[in-house]
Amino acid sequence: MATARAFTAYASSALGGPEWLRRRREEAFSRWEAAGLPSQSEEVWRYSRIDELDLDAYSPVPPGTAAMDPDTLPCGDAFPGSAALVWSHDAQVTHVELGDELASKGVVVGTVLAGPPGGNAAAAGEIAEEHYGTAAPPRDGLGNLAGAFVDDVVVVSIPDGVVIDSPIVVVHWGSASQEPSLGSNAIFPRTLIVAGTNSKATVVEISTSAPWGAVGTRLLVVPVTEVVVAANAHLDYVSLQDLGPHDWQIAHQASTVGRDARFTSFTTALGADYARVRTDSKAVAPGAETRLFAAYFGTGTQMHDFRTLQDHAAPHTKSDLYFKGAVADEARSVYSGLIRICKGAVRSVAFQENRNLVLSEGAHADSVPNLDIQENDVRCSHASAVGPVDPDQRYYLESRGVPPEEAEQLVVEGFFDDIVARAPGVPAVRAMIHQKVTAKLKEKF
Repeated sequence: MATARAFTAYASSALGGPEWLRRRREEAFSRWEAAGLPSQSEEVWRYSRIDELDLDAYSPVPPGTAAMDPDTLPCGDAFPGSAALVWSHDAQVTHVELGDELASKGVVVGTVLAGPPGGNAAAAGEIAEEHYGTAAPPRDGLGNLAGAFVDDVVVVSIPDGVVIDSPIVVVHWGSASQEPSLGSNAIFPRTLIVAGTNSKATVVEISTSAPWGAVGTRLLVVPVTEVVVAANAHLDYVSLQDLGPHDWQIAHQASTVGRDARFTSFTTALGADYARVRTDSKAVAPGAETRLFAAYFGTGTQMHDFRTLQDHAAPHTKSDLYFKGAVADEARSVYSGLIRICKGAVRSVAFQENRNLVLSEGAHADSVPNLDIQENDVRCSHASAVGPVDPDQRYYLESRGVPPEEAEQLVVEGFFDDIVARAPGVPAVRAMIHQKVTAKLKEKF
């Protein structure tokens, strides 16, 4: 049985919302009590730092305590011309913007507790009740803990046939506790994205945090993002993680992709002390296609931890995964991915590739690709590489007069340019990634 002094049944039941959400929390809390935290002895948590997590050092943020001035919203001016904007502070949504034109087309951007601005207050709740937990059922004790202490659900729903050219942006802003006696803050953001038949949209989700709080406090973020992509829909999803250097993130991103639909996911991990992202993408009908990309760069003592599942549950489906990262100083990275071709998923095609640069003697990267093929007449491949900067590339630049440190920096920039170019076509996204990578390189070289 799990023990964590602040994570009680009373604290979970004190959270608001409709009856169905309260019931889900109660069920999740019961499972959490029975399961407890996972451990590094479990294969899916191998190489992780989960054994370092002390929940007694954290407390869930009480409902109704978050506040934010709309004029000082983080990242508020980074995406000019956005189709919609959502900001949450400590997993409590404080501000939502949605244009009248999209609202008139039936687009829903809002929350379970507050509904969309100026629209049908029940719409977000009805959508969430239908889809909550369908793409991302809890896989372990932490998943149940997230379900037991979710405060609200951000809902983004694009109706059938609606095409949105500008991105919908969701920003999760966390703050470390200012009161040491209460422990550090633990927050549990939850986002649900539903793309209707023949729809097209881009959603950008940003996780960032306030400066270091009281002495000895840090932030624990356990977000869940569920994506449901209906037939013939095209959805691009971008996740940008830039948490503070002392924060922890343990995230779950999951998607189901329908007939002839296409889902592209791009994840960037640059911040946090320990950041783990589990990405599950399931092709549930013929013709479904998923493309999963990630870029990560760890310095100092950071650890970035990725676990992926490309799940083919229907014939004639396709998935393509390409993750690239670098580690410097004493940083670590982990990639462990599985391609699963289920019985009956004939003519499926799946690719998986992970490339890692190790820039310092004290840095380390693990890469573990896996295959689970239960059907014939399929095409699958995987590849991984861990190593230093290519000496031939460095020599080529040095032979043309580029100083050694500048040569290595240029090679690393080119390494990241390759993966960043695959990010969905939102200029602000690529600019933010380039800026953060450049800043880290300047610290290193």
